[in-house]
Order: sequence, then structure tokens, then C-alpha cells
Amino acid sequence: MPEKISIVQVGGSVERALQGDYQIDVKAVLTEAWRLTLKSRLAINVGLLFSILLGMSVSFFVSNYLGGIEAVLEDPQASMLLNIVVTIAVWPFIAGVEMMGVLHSVGMKTHPKMTFAFLQRASWVVLCALLTSVLISLGFQLFILPGIFLAITLSLTVPLVIEKKMTPMKAITLSVQALRFKFLSLLIIYFILLLSLVVLFFPLAFLLESTLAPIGFMIIIFGISYLAPLFYNTKGILYREIFGVNLVTDKSAEELTQSTNSPASKVNSDSDDTFSA
Repeated sequence: MPEKISIVQVGGSVERALQGDYQIDVKAVLTEAWRLTLKSRLAINVGLLFSILLGMSVSFFVSNYLGGIEAVLEDPQASMLLNIVVTIAVWPFIAGVEMMGVLHSVGMKTHPKMTFAFLQRASWVVLCALLTSVLISLGFQLFILPGIFLAITLSLTVPLVIEKKMTPMKAITLSVQALRFKFLSLLIIYFILLLSLVVLFFPLAFLLESTLAPIGFMIIIFGISYLAPLFYNTKGILYREIFGVNLVTDKSAEELTQSTNSPASKVNSDSDDTFSA
């Protein structure tokens, strides 16, 4: 007989998220994210490298068209235009990197080509990225605290646009409504990641004026090759725990839950389950 295929929700759900019915264990999230990073950082690093090189290329050509980088920096309108163009060019691929973290959180293996896997949602992703960027910028201009609040509560909007197939406005509204309940825990997680990035620059600061400066740069590159995947894997775990991930599978929800070694439910890394979005 053919195997029974069903769609299973792994982790949280939108309905529970809107009620604040989810838990965020800071230590458990970061521990699981680190474990995932140790075995699944290549795809994210390659995807990020492609996105960075693409962003640098677009910035170079657009700034030259606008009169050079100095002219762009001196002209607020030109600078804003450059940011918009770079966002449009890069975010469809950054979205693929974000989704790698989501896929890792449910035990699915990823490949660098997944950077290009969600281009069919590119228009929604770009609009979402532009709207969230504007809102966060306004928050920081009004006062630092609103900016921090929006930066954290809007951090999971792109996966909602892709995995839940939401419109940007619906994703933004849902993300703020849901993440506000555990804002403090989320703030601690993102602060630890930011602090780790700052610490990476300490060796370079000490060695910058010496002949050992290249060692400082090497330490930064090596550290970021772990910290960047850690960041996206952390976001993937948070997304799973708060909103849940739909999987097309031949397993039951109980079997998926039993296959985990972490406090939060996820799929075994050797499973043949597929992403339903």
C-alpha cells in the first residue's frame, strides 16, 4: 500500500503565537543553534558570501552611476536610492539564507543552491524588507527604544512571507503581535549574538597598529564563519518555536516529536520530509 502523506505542524502555531502561548528558553535555543551550526554552516556561509558580493557589485555600479561613492554619501536622496536598489537586488537571496535556518531547525539538510530556491516570492520579500527597514529606521529616529523593539519584533517577518505565504503587511502585523510577548527573552538572545560579534573585533583592535594585523582579520573571518550561521540558525529555531513549520511527511506528529534530542520538537536530520511552503 502507498505510504500515507500528511502535512505536520512542527513547533508552535500562528494561533498560539497570537496568544503568547509559547516558551523561549534562551540557553536551550542558543545551545541547539550552536549544535546545528557545527554541522550545517557551509550552505549559509556560501549563500551569505554570494549575497555580500552581489550587494557590493550593485553598490559599486549604482554609486558610479550617481556620481561616485563620495557624492552618494553627501546626498541623502542618492544614499536612500542606493539602499533601495541594493535591498531589491540582495534580499531575495538573503531570504534563501534565512530559510536555511528554518529548514535546519526542523532537521532538513540544505545546499548553497537554496539561496535561489525562493525567488518566486521575491517581490513580497523585497516589499517586506523595505517596509521593515523603514519602520525600524523611523523607530531609531524617534528614540532608540522603539527602534530596538521594532528590530526584534520584526526579525521573523521574511520567513512568514515565504513559509506561511503571507503578505508583507500581514507578516509585519503578526510578527509584532506575537513577538512582543517574549520581548525580553528575544532581546537577551540577540544581545548575546551582538556581543559575540563585538568581541570578535577585539583582536583586530589590539593588533591593528602592528605587523600582526592580518591575524586579526583572519580571526574575524573565521569567527564570522561560525557566528553568521549561528545567527540564522537561531532565528530558524525561534521561528519554529513561535510560529511552527509545516512539513509534508509520512510520519506522525508523535514520531517527529520523539525524533528530537532537544527540548523543542524538530525532525531527525536524516529524514526524507519535505518543506511544504
